[in-house]
Amino acid sequence: MELSSLIASNNKKHCLVVFIGLVLIFNIALITAANEESKIYTVHLGERQHDDPNLVTESHHDILGPLLGSKEASHESMIYSYRHGFSGFAAKLTSSQARALSEHPDVVHVTRSKNMKLKTTRVNDYLGLTPTAPTGLLHETDMGSEAIVGILDSGIWPDSKSFNDNGIGPIPARWKGQCVSGDAFNASSCNRKLIGATYYSKGLMSKYNGAFNAVEKGELKEPLEEVHRARGRIASYKVCWNNEECFTPDIVKAIDHAIRDGVDVLSLSLGSEVPVDFEVDRSDFAIAAFHAVIKGIPVVCAGGNDGPEKQTISNVAPWLITVAATTMDREFFTPITLGNNITLLGQEGVYTGNEVGFTDLLYFEDLTKEDMQAGKANGKILFFFQTAKFQDDFIEYAQSNGAAGVILAMQPSDSIDPGSGDIAYAYVDYEIGMDIILYIQTTKSPVAKISPTKTFVGRPLATKVARFSSRGPNSLSPAILKPDIAAPGAGILAAVPSGAGYELMSGTSMSTPVVSGIVALLRQKRPDWSPAAIRSALVTTALQTDPSGEPIAAEGSPRKLADPFDYGGGLVNPAKVADPGLVYDMGHDDYVHYLCSAGYDNTSISKLLGKIYTCPSPIPSMLDVNLPSITIPYLSEEVTITRTVTNVGPVGSVYKAVIQAPQGINLQVSPETLEFGSNTNMITFTVKVSTTHRANTDYLFGSLTWTDNKGHNVRIPLSVRTRVLNFKI
Repeated sequence: MELSSLIASNNKKHCLVVFIGLVLIFNIALITAANEESKIYTVHLGERQHDDPNLVTESHHDILGPLLGSKEASHESMIYSYRHGFSGFAAKLTSSQARALSEHPDVVHVTRSKNMKLKTTRVNDYLGLTPTAPTGLLHETDMGSEAIVGILDSGIWPDSKSFNDNGIGPIPARWKGQCVSGDAFNASSCNRKLIGATYYSKGLMSKYNGAFNAVEKGELKEPLEEVHRARGRIASYKVCWNNEECFTPDIVKAIDHAIRDGVDVLSLSLGSEVPVDFEVDRSDFAIAAFHAVIKGIPVVCAGGNDGPEKQTISNVAPWLITVAATTMDREFFTPITLGNNITLLGQEGVYTGNEVGFTDLLYFEDLTKEDMQAGKANGKILFFFQTAKFQDDFIEYAQSNGAAGVILAMQPSDSIDPGSGDIAYAYVDYEIGMDIILYIQTTKSPVAKISPTKTFVGRPLATKVARFSSRGPNSLSPAILKPDIAAPGAGILAAVPSGAGYELMSGTSMSTPVVSGIVALLRQKRPDWSPAAIRSALVTTALQTDPSGEPIAAEGSPRKLADPFDYGGGLVNPAKVADPGLVYDMGHDDYVHYLCSAGYDNTSISKLLGKIYTCPSPIPSMLDVNLPSITIPYLSEEVTITRTVTNVGPVGSVYKAVIQAPQGINLQVSPETLEFGSNTNMITFTVKVSTTHRANTDYLFGSLTWTDNKGHNVRIPLSVRTRVLNFKI
């Protein structure tokens, strides 16, 4: 037999063996599945293999049908077909079926669907985004009139004044989205401002076998709920229900549609909790976001509300823009006047009722249950140190016992409580709480009054990273700095359902839309910039001091100066972001570099990309991923790190390196001067890093800034931890 015939024969035998193997796997799955409970799984297939979405969906049934025994069973099982921005589907499967499906040669991976959480004014003035200013991003982009922001969260309330479209021009012709009517939402509510509104609940309904009733939970199946301060054109994708149910199959489908619809930026005020998911093996959302970013759509995500503890940051993939939350120069103080004429200022609550004049001030710990039942609290102000042993809502408890007001001493949270009940209330920290106890214990007849909350704006109120804002370092890939950037997220005035108007809300779900709006403006002004270039501009122009010039602190125990694990590059700076001078850009190859360095295998990466890819040998270092930051989690011997910058400023620019080295860390930059000519707009430089420490240290911080002495100071944060003894053996 000729060699060619022998090879052809062997190939046929090999294909037959593979086919028989798959058939056996699927048949075993069919038999086993009969006795198993079905759950919802998301099946990722990487890039689309067809331009026609209908053919993409048919290919999904071609994969699922043989596993379930027929195409009819496949249609019954499949919840979503992801067919616009990428390829994949969500389906009800047993665990054995999911395992069998993961063996299919076209499948990147199969994940069990999970729930994600919402990470739930004066911001414009505070950040310098004033509509009447003659310069700046708003002026230069006609108020962002052509920018389209896709928001994935709990929906919108179209009656809010935030969506008034007076003075706004026609909807951009490139928009392909739609408005979908719901139980109490008419698609005609959309206008030239709110150009898209869609809800996604198939995944959630399947999770509860159709028993999830949004109406019973105070929510209708419609794209309604709260909104954040709107910028540009808004397309709402409602994926969260009851402020807690955000199911990944629904989120992935919304991203798939948003890519098709033509959004300029995706804003996601939601995330997972520690332990975070691996980007390619387990995170449905991160994979969907990867496809959006590769197609040029920046994805801006909430960092989470699990601070101030370390390693709590979520949404850590390097293709995401991850946002922390800060306070701003506005505080709400509730005056508490004691009988000795000393006035204390309560914080973190907003009381808008009538003043409660001087009345008896009672310490709750001095009262017995019998005292409360006898009405001793009636008409009085109760002071209470909030502790774990009293779990009920104390304000509600005090009101039910006839109290006229409540003062609660508690740990600060940087959240603003809009209040509940009809009695006066004020929150103080433990220090002020001790002052009140001292007054009560040294006064024969202590009295107090509580006045309505007052708003204070401007100095002397310095900016802080909010206590609740999740912190780095990144627990999945410590060499990837997260968060990237910070924005105001505490006490933000947000539109809420009809009748309520606006409420003060706090969370990284509030800071995320602030950054998303700035990114949308930036996309309109710099349409040729990649998502990575935009992220770089945000980071390298960020502020480490607040607009009044004060250093930004980080709330915690104790409070400290903020570092990169608190706020990434710093506080977002819209005045500079459109003209950073240089950018640390990333594209397809850079993200693949990261995936290789993170240990993902060639097969998974190839399926994700939709083409054959082999990681280079040796595997590239994660330290060399071209981020606008340098983070070294394990420094023992000298390392050399590589970065590439692209000139987006004037031709002929010359930059010099300015180094602020972390304590005990030696840094050597080469070359120390970057000269960009007419034929040179990209330059690679190296940074040699070594330590003088002889013992393990915590992270120490510094910066590397490229300056042209003409207004461009391109600063990236440095975070280095010496590990003489490495705990990873």
